[in-house]
Amino acid sequence: MQRRTARMLTAGAMALTAALTLSACGSGFSGSGSSSGASAGKLTSSDKDLTVLIGSSGDAETAAVKSAAAAWSKSSGTGVSVQPANNLDQQLAQGFASGKPADVFYVSTSSLTGYASNGSLLAYGDDLSNEDDFYPTLTKSFTVDDQLYCAPKDFSTLALFINTKDWKAAGLTDSDVPKTWDELASVSKKLTQAGRVGLTMSPQYERLGAFMAQAGGALTNADQTKATVDSAANVKALDYVKGLLQDGSAKFSSDLGESWGGDAFGKDKAAMTVEGNWLTGAMSSSYPDVDYKVVQLPKGPKGAGTLQFTNCWGIAKDSPNQKAALAFVEKMTSTSQQLAFAKAFGVMPSVESAATKWKKEYPQYAAFLDEADSAKGVPNKAGTADVISDFDSKLGSLKTTDTKTLLEGVQKNMAAALKG
Repeated sequence: MQRRTARMLTAGAMALTAALTLSACGSGFSGSGSSSGASAGKLTSSDKDLTVLIGSSGDAETAAVKSAAAAWSKSSGTGVSVQPANNLDQQLAQGFASGKPADVFYVSTSSLTGYASNGSLLAYGDDLSNEDDFYPTLTKSFTVDDQLYCAPKDFSTLALFINTKDWKAAGLTDSDVPKTWDELASVSKKLTQAGRVGLTMSPQYERLGAFMAQAGGALTNADQTKATVDSAANVKALDYVKGLLQDGSAKFSSDLGESWGGDAFGKDKAAMTVEGNWLTGAMSSSYPDVDYKVVQLPKGPKGAGTLQFTNCWGIAKDSPNQKAALAFVEKMTSTSQQLAFAKAFGVMPSVESAATKWKKEYPQYAAFLDEADSAKGVPNKAGTADVISDFDSKLGSLKTTDTKTLLEGVQKNMAAALKG
């Protein structure tokens, strides 16, 4: 999942990853993802141990995955080695280029299409016994040319965090929790006092995109064949945020001297922020004395809308033990194991069968899961990650920028990316 920052790679790392990935095309990989499905042939099998490469969020996740892997290894009889990556995308690309990738690994939505198109990944989705249990919006993020390549491992959505002390001090009650854009603007203004701003968020599409979704907008059409960045809906959404910035009831985290909305919220520089459920862990570890609650994002002109962030469990096409790798992934994505991961490091299960129990155990965070049906994935076609990164670099000046002009520039870049 994408945590504090918008993009998972720096420009240099992205360039290196692209170069290594392209070089893999000449290293025994098939030229098309369409021939890499598990159903195209028998799964490979061997007595070799499985190697698992993860992009861990921290010690808690690493320990939890290692523990789960050890338990599976004991019951299956197959050895497993789990390695947390220092730079997941770079290490994956190096493994693919050398012809010796890890058997199982995390794959981000932004990396999926590149690896799928050059045949690096086994498209095993149709062989999953629990395929129908995953949220459809998540499997869509890992589907290329109608093939589900990998199982979503967990996910996050965006919600509204409210500092309850600031809320009470402003004379607000539970009945004032904003349900619409107008109400969000109203409470943001009332909360802007005592040296703090009412609302903050990071200046990036990965936060502001939620408002686009609420206005009925998106960066592309549903099948990512057409750029829709400069739509009237997206203009309306960014103009709304721009209005909050201009009247002083909202500020970007960068304008508050912080790298992301979570720190601005935790340090009480803002009474509310739009963030994902990873912030709950940061609040516990870095700001344990701050009381807060989490509510669903207000509805926009077209209703509810939020963004989702997810990774999947990839299996290498070159793995000598695909059969064991598939069994390992099925265990890691089972209902019981995902609930254990949720307890260990705060993620939301990617399977619908875990929803009721998860919300019962974590009622204070139910808003995140309640938004799953209205969540939109970030575009994952090749080249779109670079376009979004460039878009992010421009959003910091939204307050003084003509919205339509800004979106028209991104529209051209997105259209070019979708054409390949």
